[in-house]
Amino acid sequence: MKPIKTAICSFGISGSVFHAPFISVNPNFELYGVWERTKNNARKRYPDIKTFRSLEELLADDNIELVVVNTPSVTHYDYAKKVITSGKHLIVEKPFTATSSQARELIGLAKKEGVKLSVYHNRRYDSDCKTVEKVLKDGLLGKVVDAEIRYDRFDPELSYKTHKEIPTEGVGSLYDLGSHLIDQAIHLFGVPKAVFADLDSLRPNSRVVDYFDVKLFYASHRVTLKSSYYVKEALPGIVIHGTKGSFIKPKGDVQEAELQAGKIPGTKDWGLEPKSQEGLLHTEIEGAIVKKKIPTLGGDYMEYYKGIYEAIRNNKPLNITATEAMHVIMVIEAAQKSNIEKKTIDL
Repeated sequence: MKPIKTAICSFGISGSVFHAPFISVNPNFELYGVWERTKNNARKRYPDIKTFRSLEELLADDNIELVVVNTPSVTHYDYAKKVITSGKHLIVEKPFTATSSQARELIGLAKKEGVKLSVYHNRRYDSDCKTVEKVLKDGLLGKVVDAEIRYDRFDPELSYKTHKEIPTEGVGSLYDLGSHLIDQAIHLFGVPKAVFADLDSLRPNSRVVDYFDVKLFYASHRVTLKSSYYVKEALPGIVIHGTKGSFIKPKGDVQEAELQAGKIPGTKDWGLEPKSQEGLLHTEIEGAIVKKKIPTLGGDYMEYYKGIYEAIRNNKPLNITATEAMHVIMVIEAAQKSNIEKKTIDL
């Protein structure tokens, strides 16, 4: 079948690092064009592509089948709506939308227009998340009792991207980093029954949430999601305790660093962490106590695009649906309400 002609709505970090490299090397896709208002950075790297100066110009091109909406989060709803009504399939960068009502509207509109709508929750394909998923599926920990997933940095300075520091719907670390953790938690454990959250702004002059501690309540266990810009010494990225034992995994996926260094997806040793980042399993197997390192599975964001191709060309189910992404936004909304009301919010 012919490659899917794809256009990207921005060529910043998201477009140049997380989308274009995978689209350009996958023979099932063609990187057809990029929307850049004034610059030509995309054509410098990919000389054969088209440059669009407006979204309207991009959407008017009938050759384009798939559009990646990877502009600032406050624009996702409006731009996605325009893409859907143009009849093109689309991928929306996380966070999907600012509100669950916006997400629900886009899902209904995509169904009405007959287009595929997915959200780029690529961190499901991080090496640490894939490894933890296998540990859980193999039943190595027994019944899960408690889990914690973290995404920390040491970066007290405000972002040079001013749109990330303006207190607007859809802005702040709970949307930016938290959407990754919430999606991983939902992917691993399902949608929680209730949410409790502590949100704050800790950096000097910060006007948006840059610290969060969110607790997800399930019928038989709890999951804690945390992030801070004041973590100099890295803590484990994922910790899971079960009735048989525990698994502790450093946050170690290397794909982002590889992409920023210009490495081509799919080349030798792609997405393989150093052995030093292996997780520790301490559990009981067949009556014996086992304490050992577990080899880390390779991370691979290309799996996401492989799923998009199968959905568009072969009408297979999307590997990440917009409904799943809406659940992420619902958890964020519950966390915000919990922080204000200082009580647990049922989903």
